[in-house]
Amino acid sequence: MVLDSLKKGLRDTLKRLVGASTIDEALINEIVKDVQRSLLISDVNARLVFDVSKKIKERALNEQPPLGLSRKDHVVKILYEEISKLLGEEKPLPFKPNKVNKVLMIGIQGSGKTSATAKLSRWLTKHGYEVGVIGADTFRPAALEQLKSMCSKINVEVYGEDSKDAVSIVKRGLEYFDNKIDVLIIDTAGRHKEESSLLEEMKSIYDLVNPELVLLVIDGTIGQQCYSQAAAFHKAVPVGGIIVTKLDGAAKGGGALSAAAATGASVMFISTGERIDDLEQFLPTRFVGRLLGMGDIKALLDMARQLEIEADEKKIKRITSGKMTIDDFYYQLEQVNKMGSLKSLFENIPGLSTAVKEEDVDVMEEKVKRWRYIIQSMSKEERANPDIFNASRIRRVARGSGSSEKDVKELLTQYKRSKDIMKSVKGRAMHGLLKRFGFGK
Repeated sequence: MVLDSLKKGLRDTLKRLVGASTIDEALINEIVKDVQRSLLISDVNARLVFDVSKKIKERALNEQPPLGLSRKDHVVKILYEEISKLLGEEKPLPFKPNKVNKVLMIGIQGSGKTSATAKLSRWLTKHGYEVGVIGADTFRPAALEQLKSMCSKINVEVYGEDSKDAVSIVKRGLEYFDNKIDVLIIDTAGRHKEESSLLEEMKSIYDLVNPELVLLVIDGTIGQQCYSQAAAFHKAVPVGGIIVTKLDGAAKGGGALSAAAATGASVMFISTGERIDDLEQFLPTRFVGRLLGMGDIKALLDMARQLEIEADEKKIKRITSGKMTIDDFYYQLEQVNKMGSLKSLFENIPGLSTAVKEEDVDVMEEKVKRWRYIIQSMSKEERANPDIFNASRIRRVARGSGSSEKDVKELLTQYKRSKDIMKSVKGRAMHGLLKRFGFGK
């Protein structure tokens, strides 16, 4: 599995955060140390680790969560965002319709460039592109045969010649594929002892081809050395993206990804195995989501919204029938919070805008804010069945939420009062009022 040590370290950090009863400076410091340790073990550059941990700490301590997001969820979001930034920005493929988009493959000899060319061909065909390949690695024996063998399995045509003149091969290959395909990939020779002449050859091919994208292939097992390799190639030709190979089980994978990203050229693809299908587009946010065990956070948030919509009607039925739990009470507080403020809510209810004093609203808003933290500190059992609360439970919840025991008791009293009100009014009328103000869809 890719970056096992980083995955385990970050998931342990996330468990510690999610399981915490309160978010304070001591916990933030522990989380930052955990993240530092995980990144260093994965060979991420120490300076980059220091920078990202500093940003996580500053944001976690100083940023206020946006409306509708708890402080705990906000810290998870900060972790997700900052580690994603460390691994680079997401960059779309620069392909244009109705033309042959040319991709130039470059890299050190032995980095897995020819295999990466075949894997990229496979990935592109799976995504609807018609692909052709030019084999222009004239230095490595059997490079063309290897490329043809791999590409024949995926029905991708390869143009190549038994010649040592790579530039001429590329020129004739461009003529051969002219206007026949969507993407043309050119596999070039890897650098070795004849480095200067190969660099000149690479520049000549670049000038001839004028590619839409130059992809640098880097061996992930070399870790932080990726930076110097990427920088050297970047000087010779403008590298538009990077493919990191051999990441399956690579202890130095974190170093390879972060070092490559530090050059300014985005990591576009990662190769995680030997099979031709073992190439995936590298999206830092999705990758970090997987490391944290959260999947794609964007898809996760969309799913959460859908589940929330489906759950709303059930909650309203429970609330209006007088069977309200503290979870339902918390749901009501969250819905009010999403609307912006109690003041804006009261202003929209005829008669209440003038009946409630502004200073009273401010006091109520402060209470609502405090109640949200108190409920977050309760156990699942306590929220479902508040009758089990006793002095020791009240004391624990007060301590965990940074509130007083009086605050916890006041919340429980307000909850019971709300429940009684729901019982006393007609369910249908209250159901309509709740829906009018956004409680349910």
